[in-house]
Amino acid sequence: MILCSIASGSSGNCIFAGSDTTSLLIDSGISGKRIDQGLKEIGRAPQELDGVLVTHEHSDHISGLGVISRKYGLPIYATKGTLEAIASCKSLGKISSSLFHEITPQQDFGIGDITVTPIPVSHDAAQPTAYLLRRAQKSMAVITDLGTYDDVLIRQLQRLDVLFLEANHDIHMLQAGRYPYYLKQRILGDRGHLSNEASGRLLNELLHDSFKAVMLGHLSKENNYERLAYETVRLEIDMADTPYHASDFPIHIAKRDAVSPMIAF
Repeated sequence: MILCSIASGSSGNCIFAGSDTTSLLIDSGISGKRIDQGLKEIGRAPQELDGVLVTHEHSDHISGLGVISRKYGLPIYATKGTLEAIASCKSLGKISSSLFHEITPQQDFGIGDITVTPIPVSHDAAQPTAYLLRRAQKSMAVITDLGTYDDVLIRQLQRLDVLFLEANHDIHMLQAGRYPYYLKQRILGDRGHLSNEASGRLLNELLHDSFKAVMLGHLSKENNYERLAYETVRLEIDMADTPYHASDFPIHIAKRDAVSPMIAF
């Protein structure tokens, strides 16, 4: 299986996930040109794509969806609430309803040789989901845009090989920053985004002896930076009451404006 971030951050998100025979995008919140270029950089062609899994309808996750779905006739997979929000988003242009494929949270479906499980998350969108992808005995998940997590989510994510996980903000930077009060409260709330510390705590719940790698993503441009996210998550792991250490596995940081290292497993 393969996981690679084409772009990730508060200004645009697009993740490639797949196998040797199946190619998927998770979100398309950057321009079609950047998506094409990113795919080329990892040796994939947009014509090979089997579909786009959409987490939710915020612009940093769907701004390029209209262009790329029309250009390549790509199936769009999303929950009913998300599809309705996409259909009403005039900035995307007209998208044929024939490309919409409604999915149900917690109900598996297949695309090529990959089984996909949509997992509900707590975020201020119509019907947001994260995605768990499995092939044979291997699994990975893309978990972003959630303000909190619970035991149900933790149980579903056990025994992952690879995880793409939100580390959106540093709490102190956000609180002291220039964002208006209401926006700070939104980000810090249960339907907002995971802080670096919360990201590390969630990761601690998912570590096991065969865990292979994590990629931290969706970093805020205003309220975080790469080294801080990296070191904070490492500290949470090293200080936790578990047998694991941050040096036991690679911790990658997804780039905002560039393709990140590919994780193949």
